[in-house]
Amino acid sequence: MSQVPVAIVRMTQPSQGGAIDHPRPERLVRGNPCRETWPLYESADGVTSVGIWACEPGMWRIAFAPHKEEYFCVLEGHVRLHDAQGLAVDVRAGEGAVIPAGFEGAFEVVEAVRKHFVLVDRGASRST
Repeated sequence: MSQVPVAIVRMTQPSQGGAIDHPRPERLVRGNPCRETWPLYESADGVTSVGIWACEPGMWRIAFAPHKEEYFCVLEGHVRLHDAQGLAVDVRAGEGAVIPAGFEGAFEVVEAVRKHFVLVDRGASRST
């Protein structure tokens, strides 16, 4: 039985615009920022998604499912994550952070941001 070679997936800067959206109105805290997403990779089992995300300044509430988490690295700009207890964490260009599974709070874009992201959704896993 021959094995299929495992290949490295190289991420390159997108040459075209990404998918545009806005936070849902009921989640908005401040502004109505335009968000742009470039999906670059999704694992065959649907558990891992990787891409680039950009957003204008604004703030909205977020609630991560208990099986979903995100690592991100800010390429440009400044974001602030607010937890449900009122604590805030700033993440600026060159820094990264993890939004843990089950996190509830708010996502604030202080300065227009562009980031790489890795989403892990263990609830998306398909058994074979």
